[in-house]
Amino acid sequence: MGFLRFCWFISTIVVFFSDPTPVAAGDIVHDDKFAPKKPGCENDFVLVKVQTWVDDIEGAEFVGVGARFGTTIVSKEKNANRTHLTQSDPRDCCSPPTKKLTGDVIMVTRGHCKFTTKANIAQAAGASAVLIINNERELYKMVCEPDETDLDIHIPTVMLPQDAGVELERLVSNRSSISVQLYSPRRPVVDIAEVFLWLMAVGTILCASFWSAWSAHEAAIEHDKLLQDFSEDLSNAKLVGASSGIVEVNTKSAVLFVIVASCFLVLLYKLMSAWFIELLVVIFCIGGVEGLQTCIVALLSRWFKQAAQPSIKVALFGAVSYLTLAVLPFCIAFAVVWAVYREYKFAWIGQDILGIALITTVLQIVHVPNLKVGTVLLGCAFLYDIFWVFISKKLFHESVMIVVARGDKSGEDGIPMLLKIPRMFDPWGGFSIIGFGDILLPGLLIAFSLRYDWLAKKPIRAGYFLWAMLAYGLGLLITYVALNLMDGHGQPALLYIVPFTLGTFLSLGKKRGDLGILWLSGEPERECPHVRLGHSHAQDE
Repeated sequence: MGFLRFCWFISTIVVFFSDPTPVAAGDIVHDDKFAPKKPGCENDFVLVKVQTWVDDIEGAEFVGVGARFGTTIVSKEKNANRTHLTQSDPRDCCSPPTKKLTGDVIMVTRGHCKFTTKANIAQAAGASAVLIINNERELYKMVCEPDETDLDIHIPTVMLPQDAGVELERLVSNRSSISVQLYSPRRPVVDIAEVFLWLMAVGTILCASFWSAWSAHEAAIEHDKLLQDFSEDLSNAKLVGASSGIVEVNTKSAVLFVIVASCFLVLLYKLMSAWFIELLVVIFCIGGVEGLQTCIVALLSRWFKQAAQPSIKVALFGAVSYLTLAVLPFCIAFAVVWAVYREYKFAWIGQDILGIALITTVLQIVHVPNLKVGTVLLGCAFLYDIFWVFISKKLFHESVMIVVARGDKSGEDGIPMLLKIPRMFDPWGGFSIIGFGDILLPGLLIAFSLRYDWLAKKPIRAGYFLWAMLAYGLGLLITYVALNLMDGHGQPALLYIVPFTLGTFLSLGKKRGDLGILWLSGEPERECPHVRLGHSHAQDE
């Protein structure tokens, strides 16, 4: 199993450093405090849809950005007028056009004069709006110069990327009749995708916690049987537990984990490119294959117990079962198909299946042994999230976490280590996303709470799992509320999840008098079965 464990180790590090902001779609309204504001030049920068019609047939739709100056763009499509598009002559519109425009939308190229100069000249010629074509594929914020005074502009100005301009110029050169419609629709306050994403995150932790607790419960029963039968001594019993493949996190590894994750995040930020995303896809597929086959084998082993027993030795993998050999090709094929077609519309389904399987497997393999380690791990992750979302702006002039989550400069639609669902009722489309770390790290503590409850034989309401689970769900819900209140600006989920989850656990432990046991041992005190057996023999005598 050495190779599989190596794959798991690589995948776990990767999923942790890819802990981004929950929503992937770009902000629709953006206010830049560094861009100068003055009367007549104080609009927010908004994304604008430019719908085209070619000879009265609906054509392509482009996305631009509105200027700081001019009138604001209407938000509803039904209120936006369909207007004829004309190419400026001269192309840069730095001097008056050769003909009157009579309410047309004028298309001009960037350069040779100020943005406000172009808008003023177009307005004087009778244009109803200005489309400025950028000389690059990216969009550029159009602002006013600090000393400008001629800002009495009453038409909207929108910048389009270079590729959109090339297409529009091609259509105009074909002497087609081109009309455009400009509007900037608002996003819904809540999208149903966020509800499903919340259910996915909570459901993943719920299932993984019960699997982890059930495995720990079965191991405890087996341990007690060994002691009762006196067939094995205590050291052999410990050996059985150690060979079960469980990895326990300690305080030092918890701190080191966050440090390594930060290094990986910076590395990804600096090397963000198409080839590096391809590498991450390969790593994600390796982890996803292991996670998927582990979950499927665990489910099928309930019905095929004999086939689930390790019976064949395979190079690199060690002893494996017939069931594993039967399932593994399907898992590899599933991951390969997703990797090949990951740009397609419904590829997010495959990504979510692989991601949930990987997270569930990690929560089964990795255990937090006590509340002390859980507090250190979540505390460090709390600081990690805040630093890389907010404070990193001071050092890198942009949020490192958000740039990595969106996959900027890579030519790809973000990194693969995310659960994502398309925003169903959002006119701008995009995805609602949550990083694996926002599920995995709190999940380690929640799974620990259920293991403790089962070993302590606590009823559901008297235990810790129910309240930790509710606290996580509420913390994630508050994250989405904050996200919408901040108009889609990125929010670190652990900023809200950690205080709710960890705070609830610590408060309940202190109130019930269990904090000492939870903090250090992490297991309730249990009477040894061989001691009970000894007592019964003494009574018989």
